[in-house]
Amino acid sequence: MQVDNMKKNHYSVIIVGGGQAGLAISYLLKQESIDHIIFEKNQIGYAWRNQRWDSFCLVTPNWQCRLPGFPYAGGDDQGFMVKDEIVQYLEDYAASFRAPILEGVGVSKLSQRADAFEVITSQGTYTADQVVVATGGYHTPKIAAIAKKLPPHIVQLHSVDYKNPETLPDNVLLIGTGQSGCQIAEDLHLAGKTVHLATGSAPRSPRRYRGRDVVEWLELMGYYDLPIDEHPQKEMVRHKTNHYLTGRDGGREIDLRQFALEGMHLYGRLKDIDVNQILFADNLKENLDQADATAARIKQNIDEYIAKNQLDAPIEAPYQPVWEPTSTPLALNIDEIEAVVWSTGFNFNYAWVDVPVFNSMGEPLHDRGVTNVAGLYFLGLPWLYTWGSGRFSGVARDAEYLAEKIRETLPAGQINPCTVA
Repeated sequence: MQVDNMKKNHYSVIIVGGGQAGLAISYLLKQESIDHIIFEKNQIGYAWRNQRWDSFCLVTPNWQCRLPGFPYAGGDDQGFMVKDEIVQYLEDYAASFRAPILEGVGVSKLSQRADAFEVITSQGTYTADQVVVATGGYHTPKIAAIAKKLPPHIVQLHSVDYKNPETLPDNVLLIGTGQSGCQIAEDLHLAGKTVHLATGSAPRSPRRYRGRDVVEWLELMGYYDLPIDEHPQKEMVRHKTNHYLTGRDGGREIDLRQFALEGMHLYGRLKDIDVNQILFADNLKENLDQADATAARIKQNIDEYIAKNQLDAPIEAPYQPVWEPTSTPLALNIDEIEAVVWSTGFNFNYAWVDVPVFNSMGEPLHDRGVTNVAGLYFLGLPWLYTWGSGRFSGVARDAEYLAEKIRETLPAGQINPCTVA
């Protein structure tokens, strides 16, 4: 999709990023006939297409995919779209309203003039009265500095570059037990690889409980609607790791204890690497117990909701651990592994945004996506406003809020139709 008038270099609104967040606000701006353009440095759905492994699927049910004007309309509401289906969903969404998007156009600098924002792209310089940064929250892969201590013959990659078990040798160490780490560990385990897993503090979630998917219970209980300023941890919740579970094969829990029973090697947190060994903290049992405690609290909250609302739901027996570590291995000989997958998250990278709207850690400062610089907004970040903000389920609400802010500040003469070829 291309913009009709390629000679035009000023827009009422420029959106940087053509993922689900950028497309969501584009749809709403177009409904209001607000002149705008999207710059996408790669292609629609790039992160889903190129930065996820082959067996990747959503961990939330398809019915939660409800972009503005384009809710999921497939035949499997309770299923979990695989990555190719996610890409198709986004491409179909963009086509449904002829999104004014320029693909393959990267933005190298965003700065503020006296009368407008200046956006320098790979296709020239543009200006805008308002700018929405919708580039997501996963920019630069984080890999611990001690990775340099590993010998050069060991294959190392970040989870963003993992594709499938066939691309790795037989003996793999995986660092991190967030959503990606646990799902990749399962992928390797099911393929028969010898998996060594360094656990972290990530919480575990049940998949189904008392007759429903847990996501459905959490939705009914209002968890996805809780504003960040009402959350007990306030802004600190933005730094918490998401619960691990999977949508694979129709959805199921991920139980690391069961994996251990089946032969996966579990360790505590990665501490260091010396000449011959990889060293771990003595906290494997603590990590497993804390993950289970989180899952138990989720179930308890559901039980209380069912009782309070006098709902008819089947009773389920409490979870019983199937495996306990009799001792915690504190070291692994380097010669026992051939590859390391770092599933250790991402850092923000807004080096291209030359506007003073960041804290000392490089994180954008905002209130529901609205910064202290008039006309500059962020969208699509985890916990931008609610737990659903960084997901397909909640981006519409955030986009609607920002679209209204944009509309309120634009002079009537700047509300013009957007056209695409």
